[in-house]
Amino acid sequence: MTAQAYLSMITELVAKVGTSQADGVKSAAALVTDALDRGGVVQAFGSGHSEALAMEIAGRAGGLVPTNRIALRDIVLYGGQPREVLDDPGLERDPEVARRLYDLAPVDPRDVFVIASNSGVNGVVVELALLVKERGHGLIAVTSLEHSGRVEPRHPSGKRLSDIADVVLDNGAPYGDVALPGQIGAVSSVTAALLAQMVVAEVVARLVEAGQTPPIYLSANIPGGPEHNQLLEARYAGRIRRTA
Repeated sequence: MTAQAYLSMITELVAKVGTSQADGVKSAAALVTDALDRGGVVQAFGSGHSEALAMEIAGRAGGLVPTNRIALRDIVLYGGQPREVLDDPGLERDPEVARRLYDLAPVDPRDVFVIASNSGVNGVVVELALLVKERGHGLIAVTSLEHSGRVEPRHPSGKRLSDIADVVLDNGAPYGDVALPGQIGAVSSVTAALLAQMVVAEVVARLVEAGQTPPIYLSANIPGGPEHNQLLEARYAGRIRRTA
């Protein structure tokens, strides 16, 4: 239970996930590239700590500009719900919230979705995944197949996120999402970020190969960064949100 033990564990796991999910990353990149070519954007969602994956995809330096983050708090920011609804720790288990989130988001039929959930069984993520496929979108899931397979689905359909997605990226997290004695050493945030960056790199490679200039964010903290970003964001006005 030391820092060095965590470093050794996570380094080995990052290499394992990066290698084992290489084919899935290419399949995910193909879905994203196709959506971008058709004028779509990437809609990213994760509840709880899995929101970190959506933040890794949408609106960060080195990432794709045509990306939008959907979050549980959207029902307050855009849906008029009282702030107090976010005090409910069980909000992510309510399937009804998913349809509200979808309706509030700036979604276009050409968009592709990335949904992250380590457990892959909570009501919101499963309901949103079902709705996404019902509406004809491509769907990429980032989840732990080991954890998900060992817990009961909480959605009335009995389905897991991995049952619904077109492409499933396994983040390699063990049951409980911790890998060191003493129930410490969280895994999924690190490996999910790895998978997100691998997908972006593969998408950019495909766009360059096709003779396109990838719409990539620069850091807002370098000279010219904000101006570069605002110019690209203008292409997707009304399609992507950038909140604090």
